[in-house]
Amino acid sequence: MEPFRQSSSGERIGVISDTHGLLRPEALEALEGIDRILHAGDIGNPDHLDVLARIAPVTAIRGNVDRGAWAEALPETLNLTAAGLRIHMIHDRKVLKADPAEEGWDVVISGHSHKPGIEETGGTLWLNPGAAGPRRFRLPVTLAFLWEEAGRPRAMIQPLPV
Repeated sequence: MEPFRQSSSGERIGVISDTHGLLRPEALEALEGIDRILHAGDIGNPDHLDVLARIAPVTAIRGNVDRGAWAEALPETLNLTAAGLRIHMIHDRKVLKADPAEEGWDVVISGHSHKPGIEETGGTLWLNPGAAGPRRFRLPVTLAFLWEEAGRPRAMIQPLPV
């Protein structure tokens, strides 16, 4: 698989979710060369965060299957700025109570549904990288890339060859 390339020279973010204890070699290969990794929950194995951190700094939130002391140390939601973008991370988009426009978020990243998707509403980019772990139903195995271009968030879904 070719490493991710983007036209702008800014920070390149890899977004992964719902690994459920399966950190595929194809996902690691796809993330090579990324500047930062965001994991949107349902990690399943805390050692996988260390493996990802060998590629790039990792920011992770807790998903509904993450249990134990290691998971309790992870926030359920998180606000951060990366690649010049104001990002909000929440595992299950359906429980989001805030208005992204009022909060000033450029991007809302979620997982949980295993359905990859990118949509824009009201100036906010909604990104679900899909699931990079065990295949569920007939959904693809994917992750995503996020970057800033011309002052706007841009994203793409990357299917993994599994």
